[in-house]
Amino acid sequence: MLCMNTEIISRVSKATLAGEIAFPELVQLLLAAGVEYYHIDYVGGRKRFYGAGDEVVETPITFENLPPVAAEFNQPAVKAAIVDSQLHGQKYRPFTERAMRAGVIGYYAFLTGGCVTYLGRLGCQHTEWFPGRGPEAEKSE
Repeated sequence: MLCMNTEIISRVSKATLAGEIAFPELVQLLLAAGVEYYHIDYVGGRKRFYGAGDEVVETPITFENLPPVAAEFNQPAVKAAIVDSQLHGQKYRPFTERAMRAGVIGYYAFLTGGCVTYLGRLGCQHTEWFPGRGPEAEKSE
């Protein structure tokens, strides 16, 4: 039995690609739809959403003419793309292009865990914590 709301997931996925929704709102809507985490696969052109009952919903990444994923993982460039989205409202397509040029093959957004982990071809990774979450937040408690 599928516990995730596939209609909401599909709407949120399309709105993200269209640049109509910011990440904080995306997180709230996907959590309400029963999503625990999702995986973006730039190489395969897919998004996979996972629920608590091991359900999976897949939607396509429909962007055309994306750049190839760079061979080298450029962590400062990944971080800069993240910051531009967080602070300046960068839309999803420019973020995707920048991430791919920075060597990101994909990422996992752990909604209930409060972080996103970006992955490179050789296993390099960068984890970005949601505001108020993660090791630094735990130290301040």
